[in-house]
Amino acid sequence: MFAPLLRTALFSLALTAPAVADSSETLHQKDSMMTKIQFTFGSEVLTATLDDTTAGRDFAAMLPLELELTDYHDTEKIADLPRKLDTTGAPAAYKPETGDITLYAPWGNLAIFYKPFRKSNGLVRLGAFDGSLAPLLKAGDTPVRIEIAE
Repeated sequence: MFAPLLRTALFSLALTAPAVADSSETLHQKDSMMTKIQFTFGSEVLTATLDDTTAGRDFAAMLPLELELTDYHDTEKIADLPRKLDTTGAPAAYKPETGDITLYAPWGNLAIFYKPFRKSNGLVRLGAFDGSLAPLLKAGDTPVRIEIAE
């Protein structure tokens, strides 16, 4: 009685094994398309990963950049970008979390969130920091160099 059930279970497992392998391979391929960037604050460097989206790729194409980050509402640091980014296919709104790198499309500026914020129309996620945000949390204007990581 158990043999047919075991045989059925093993057959089902054999059928699903290739699908699992394919999905992990696809996940690995997706990860390899993501662009690593770095933010240099004086002698401190923070790494981040850009999303593989139209806006994320367009931002990467703009690098390297030298910007002055300004604190905005004790929630985010913002800076004007030299041109508008292509936001084709981006959702109309986004709810940022701590560490998110975003574009506020109506103003065309970079917005880096060091605190979570409410879902906002026109906010487009570009990527996120990989770890600590300590250099970003310094008070006042903060000069930064953003470039593709080596």
